[in-house]
Amino acid sequence: MDDSVNITAMENVAIVKQFFKYYGSGDIVGLREIFDPDVEWIVPGHHPLAGVKKGIEEVIAYYKQLQKANFKAEVLILEGNDEYVIDCHRGWARVGDVKLDMNWVLLYKIENGKIKSMQNFPGDQHEADDFFWKVYKLKEIPDRLKTT
Repeated sequence: MDDSVNITAMENVAIVKQFFKYYGSGDIVGLREIFDPDVEWIVPGHHPLAGVKKGIEEVIAYYKQLQKANFKAEVLILEGNDEYVIDCHRGWARVGDVKLDMNWVLLYKIENGKIKSMQNFPGDQHEADDFFWKVYKLKEIPDRLKTT
């Protein structure tokens, strides 16, 4: 590997470190600065927050929902190359008696110094689904199906 790839890898890891700093402090303005305008966040599962979030506004709305559950993250490992960064972190949250605490792996694609996409891999998808269903309720059918 040549020096330019090593520098790019270090820069990409620094971007993800900045992401965790902004996320941890609730800095929405900072998050907007490090996301590509067409950012995509892939959240697996069968729960109300699952699915692909497209664009900064949808990703920010997702983060705001996580803030409601006081979701926290502690980075365990960060590693990158000239295109990707992978992190393993402990993520936990508690709402009343409902709690979640597990390891998560995220894969970030970095383009032009911005986070272009993120894919989330929970340590236990069933536990994650259970938590999110208990904390994030869907609206009743009539309100959920309204088109206006």
